[in-house]
Amino acid sequence: QVQILESGGGLVQAGGSLRLSCVASGRIFSINAMGWYRQAPGKQRELVASITTGSTTNYADSVKGRFTISRDNAKNTVYLQMNGLKPEDTAVYYCTAVRSNSRQDWGQGTQVTVSS
Repeated sequence: QVQILESGGGLVQAGGSLRLSCVASGRIFSINAMGWYRQAPGKQRELVASITTGSTTNYADSVKGRFTISRDNAKNTVYLQMNGLKPEDTAVYYCTAVRSNSRQDWGQGTQVTVSS
């Protein structure tokens, strides 16, 4: 079991920035990758960015060039730096840890709201 805790969400104006943090605890040795998903009202949860234990990254096309995912292995923490935020980025953002058996553990979510 891996426990996940996200933080850093809030209300920001269009064009602004936020940094989300995700701390993992528990069976950390079993984690193969971590990522950020988001879910907007009335829509399915979608993958925003992911990072492997080897620091290979992937991004959704909609956030490339604006968002950056990074990790601090010493702190078991993953970050999502979000720049140039748009109203369409408004969603609940969830952090996930992918274990070696492909199962995922999830955080409770943090709300990001981008105003016009």
